[in-house]
Amino acid sequence: MFDPREKVVLFIDGANLYATSRALGVDIDYKRLLSEFQDTAYLLRAYYYTALVEDQEYSSIRPLIDWLDYNGYTVVTKPAKEFTDAQGRRKIKGNMDIELAIDALEMSDYYDHLVLFSGDGDFTALVAALQRRGKKVTVASTLTTPTPMISDELRRQADYFLEIATLAKTVGRPQVDRSQSANEDITP
Repeated sequence: MFDPREKVVLFIDGANLYATSRALGVDIDYKRLLSEFQDTAYLLRAYYYTALVEDQEYSSIRPLIDWLDYNGYTVVTKPAKEFTDAQGRRKIKGNMDIELAIDALEMSDYYDHLVLFSGDGDFTALVAALQRRGKKVTVASTLTTPTPMISDELRRQADYFLEIATLAKTVGRPQVDRSQSANEDITP
């Protein structure tokens, strides 16, 4: 899949990869993930995109973000929006699609192959735009869950598909239960 002469970048949609790994029943070992790509390709950069709830005293994602930031990932965050839905449940909305897409396009002169960790069909236009610029695009998601975590359009548009269930055999570990409070939903 990777030519050793190609400069490869990873773009990780944090919320999407988290949902995919939960659906597969694994946690991603981000150190092993980085090593896996460094061993098989010329890895230029690895970007991790996520929204953060700023006013919380403690966020369960903060230790991960800090670890990624100190261990070879470029972390891109923005404040999440908080609201209460019609049923009175607290909801958090944090979508990083636009930031990821703009960064991928702006940096495209510096890499040959982008690996997108997301199954979100909204990225189909981004993949097509990068291909028009002569870039190869691999999409990493899963088809093995009862409901596939990747949109059919995105999978068809990509040059390559990387099954996360297969990748998890080398970069996954048994899932740790991190139950959220019952009245809190995080929506990507």
